[in-house]
Order: sequence, then C-alpha cells, then structure tokens
Amino acid sequence: MSEAVIPLAEGFEPATSEQWLALVAKTIDGASFDEKLVSRTIDGLEILPLYPAGDAAEPLALAARDSARPWDLRVRTAHPDAAAARAEILADLEGGAASAILAIDPEGAAGCAIGSAEGLAAALDGVVLELAPVALDAGFLGPKAADWLAAAAKSSPNALLNFHLDPLSALARGGASPGPIESHLISAATVAARLTETYPKAGLFLASGQAVHEAGGGEALELGFMAASLVAYAKALSRAGVPTRDALPRIVLGLAADADYFVTIAKLRAARRIFARIASALGVDATAKIEARSSRRMLARLDPWTNMLRLTSAGFGAAVGGADAIQLGGFTDALGLPTAFARRQARNAQLVLMEEASLGRVADPAAGAGFLETLTDQLARAGWAAFQGIESEGGIVAALSSGSIAREAAATLERRHAAIESKAEKILGVTLYPNPMKVEVAVEAPKARPVDGPSARLPGPDTKVPPLTPVRLAAPFEEAGQ
Repeated sequence: MSEAVIPLAEGFEPATSEQWLALVAKTIDGASFDEKLVSRTIDGLEILPLYPAGDAAEPLALAARDSARPWDLRVRTAHPDAAAARAEILADLEGGAASAILAIDPEGAAGCAIGSAEGLAAALDGVVLELAPVALDAGFLGPKAADWLAAAAKSSPNALLNFHLDPLSALARGGASPGPIESHLISAATVAARLTETYPKAGLFLASGQAVHEAGGGEALELGFMAASLVAYAKALSRAGVPTRDALPRIVLGLAADADYFVTIAKLRAARRIFARIASALGVDATAKIEARSSRRMLARLDPWTNMLRLTSAGFGAAVGGADAIQLGGFTDALGLPTAFARRQARNAQLVLMEEASLGRVADPAAGAGFLETLTDQLARAGWAAFQGIESEGGIVAALSSGSIAREAAATLERRHAAIESKAEKILGVTLYPNPMKVEVAVEAPKARPVDGPSARLPGPDTKVPPLTPVRLAAPFEEAGQ
C-alpha cells in the first residue's frame, strides 16, 4: 500500500478565527456568544465551542504500556456466597479479565461473607496470585483482610496483591468509624508496613475520590479528596516506618469513570499532574498508578439496557485518560448483583475497546488536543485548589468532621438535579426517550448467610462525620415517571 500523504486542503486558504467568529455572529443573530455557545462543567469551568490546536503543557508521567494489554482489565465480585464468588472470579479470569476486586463483608450485605484467612483462601482457590492481581474492598476490616490475603499468597515475593486499605472512604461513606479514625489509620499503616517487605510488588493503600463522586460531588472536589487522602496515607506510612520515597509509589489513586468521557479523560490526566506535583514537593520520583471504576450514580433502573452505553463510554474515557486498571460494573448493578451474562457484557466492553478499538496503541491520545489540554489544566488547578482547601482545615479528617466536604457535594448534587429537571441535562431512557414498556432483566438475588468474623472496632470513641451518601442521579426522575 502507498504511504503517500494526499493534501486534501491544498488550494484552500487557511481559515482564521476571525472569519469563524464573523460567521458565528451572523448565525446567532446578535445573541450572546457566551449564552449560546459556551457551556460549563458542574464546577463552573468553561467549555468553548472551538479551541486552537494545543501543545501538551507538560508531558504526562505514564507507565510504559503493552499495546496488547494496555491496561489491567479488572472485575469486582461482591457475591455473599464464597463459593459463588470464587466461581465468578475464575469465570471472569478465564473470560478475559486480568485481575479481580473482592468485596468482603462477614454479614454478606455489602460483599462476600468471609471472616477468616481460611475463608479468603477458599474464595481464591485456583487463582494464581503471581499472575492475576487480587485487590480488596474491605472497609474498616481492611487491615485484617490484608493479613488474610497475605496468608493466601504464602509469602511469594512475586504475588500481585493490592491491599487497597482505605479507611477514609469507609468513614466518608458511612459517616462513622468503629473507634477513632486516627486509630484505624495507624492500624492500616502498621499492617502495610509489616507486609511491604514480604510483598514488594503489592499496592498498599487506595487514595480514592470516588466517595465524593458517588454522593453527587464535582470533579474538582473528587480530585481534592483523592489528593488529601494520598497525603494522609503517605503520612501514616511514614509514621509507621515506611520512607515516603517507598510509600508514595505504592498508594494507588482511585477515581470514577463517568459517561461524560471528555470529563473522565481530563480528570484522569489532571490526577496525574496533581500526583506529580505532590511527589515533586516530597522529593519523590514516582509515577501515579490509577484505578478507574465505573460510576454507579450514572446507572438507571428504568430500561437498564441503556446502562451499557454509559458503561462503554466510561470505559472509553478511562482508557484514553490513561488508567492503569479499569473496572466496569454490570449494566444491572442498579437493580441487583449481576448475572453471568451481565458480567460477560462488562468484560467484553473492555475487550472490544482494548483489542478491536486498539485504544492502547497511543500512550496519551489527548495530548495536543486544545479542548482536552485546556480542560485537563482547568481540572488540575480546580482539584489542587480543593486539595488546598481541605488541607487548610487541618487535613481530610478535619474537613470531613466539619461537614464542608459533605455540604459542597450536596450543593453540587442539587445543581445536577436542577439541570436534569430543567432538561438542560438528560438521562437516556429516563428523561430522554423513556421506554413506555416495563423492561425486565435478570439479576442475582442470593440470600446472605453471615459468618463469624473479627470486629473492626478499635478502642476509643467513634469518629462521626456528615456522610457522603451514595446516590443515583436518575432515582428521583424514575420515581416521578412510574
């Protein structure tokens, strides 16, 4: 095949921005340019109708990507039955997934009913931990679950573990910690410090802003919460004896991937810049590791098949934004636990993006795009300002205790609902093209069988904060339409 370039624009005079603006003025017939053509994110950041070609403000620090498997295709299991959870994980790995997140809850309400090292080992029986990374989602039981996972790995230094210790997100979502949150930070850091030498490849903490996202908060606050959690966990590890140069690279950043893929792309790129700035201030040479999980607040109960579009868009945004690991939920997650079919759909959406759309062939596809470079810079600055605001209150715990984070998230949620109410924003299948027929889809509805497990309570009074309660944006409008 010929590689010759055919100059399609040859012979045409290059258009100028002045010519374009003159045509715009004629078209909008005296109306305000800003009102007609300038839109804004939920945080008030301007989005213009046209951008000049841009140069990357600074190269993003990205880990080397394998073009065949450019990111970690991650699945999440929360089935209350350990045997069923094991079957789901093995089926997902055989079906193309590379790693798994195992949610743990001895009560079986919010995860797999596991309460011991033996129980976790049984749930992971057949999973080769040197080949398939396993991450945990255990809330305040995180330190104990980390020890259980370490036992399952049998001291293999090549085990690919992600302990994902994250007591701050558990506090933010639930509104209280069983004992002082400072004690939970110390406990988590102590366990992480003890395990770090045995498992040199393990991720220790997850500094996630997803609790803000799921409560309806904006991208700036999500990034600020993430950054403040990162600093809090780095400090806790330092106090536990892990040097900052070793601690920072082993804290994974957690962000939500939304159906608005442009915002998702820019948010993930902004997170890398924020991480790089914090690392530079601490004198650490490290590259951010980002785990993106699909938004649950964007999912609809009505006509749940439309959720496939949202999840695919979220996966696209996370992949182009440079996520190191991506977890997409099932299209039925707003209704119940996913069936094998829903889990396969979630895996296949990523496989198509990876293997057929070839999204991993370019390290940073957004580089140089005027719109995305500008939005990345805007979100990085807004996220940094949110981080500074949290730190000025005394850190993440103080900001949660004061209620400032919850109030800001609630105010943003009100603006989101108002935009949907006014039809400025639309929800496919709910407020836009609602299906008049009731759509039935299958979900898993297992009966939880609690097991005996250790208490997460630590000595001292509980820390109580205004909670970041998860929401679904479609919920009020689904109720009105039924």
